[in-house]
Amino acid sequence: MKARGPIWKIAIATTTEAEDAVTDLLYTVFAIPVSSYTDVETGAVTVATYVTENPFAISRSSQQQKKELHPKARLRDGLKRIKDCGLDIGPARIFSQKVRREDWSESWKRHFHPLKIGTALLVKPSWSKVKPRPGQAVITLDPGLSFGTGQHPTTDFCLRQLTKHRPRSGDSRQPRSLLDIGCGSGILGIAAARLGYAPVEAFDFDPEAVRIALENARKNRVSHKIDISRRDVTKQPLRAARKFDVVCANLISTLLIAERARILASLKPGGILVVAGILTVEFALVQKAYEGNGLRMIASRTRKEWRSAAFQNG
Repeated sequence: MKARGPIWKIAIATTTEAEDAVTDLLYTVFAIPVSSYTDVETGAVTVATYVTENPFAISRSSQQQKKELHPKARLRDGLKRIKDCGLDIGPARIFSQKVRREDWSESWKRHFHPLKIGTALLVKPSWSKVKPRPGQAVITLDPGLSFGTGQHPTTDFCLRQLTKHRPRSGDSRQPRSLLDIGCGSGILGIAAARLGYAPVEAFDFDPEAVRIALENARKNRVSHKIDISRRDVTKQPLRAARKFDVVCANLISTLLIAERARILASLKPGGILVVAGILTVEFALVQKAYEGNGLRMIASRTRKEWRSAAFQNG
């Protein structure tokens, strides 16, 4: 991004209990990375994201003409839903603050740290001096004003499943193939390419996400190993031309359920489907939908209000 103007910090003061839910709320409203930090003395949690224009400066009348809720109204409605789910949201104070780009950049450096996925994978920002272990694949990914960096528990689960089911040295089979549905930053496709998956395909409906994913793939020198495109999961063919050994679908539960036939059309018999982005209270419906299509759950993990799972086809 070449602009030199200020950055706006949009933040919510909350609690440790509601931290993940508030993080997801901010991401849902603004579709850009979210960071959180805790005051070690008071225990207060602040969840924040950074945007190039102050969204609260948009006039409510202008927003109403577009038949959309004002961003602050969307945040307030979301906080009410989180509270109604029984979580302690604390003060839930929403505020905005103008910061210099240099201050914004340093803020990310303070709060974005390397992510180690066992001994197989290391995700780190470009400024990190952490060295990989022997044989450990490395992804360099800066948060920036873009999409996911692997810090969210649902993305973390997907990365761990990719490492678990990765091609092994000495395996006589061809490298395992991967399809990432809703690729965001491209982190899962990049990880798959680094771990030896082939072919690797990834798509997202948002053109900005596709642009960022392509850029991240280029920076990690795996552009030639990943086919990244703009596609809509709701328009995927019910008879896919290519089927994959592993399919990752980090989507909201309504999409996972409504589009299960299109998602499963791309999964090989015996293949692994990794689903994430599911609230714990909604997981039973997702599980029922996929087990009803002949899949068997082989792994599951719950982090606070989030639950992710891996299913095997047949």
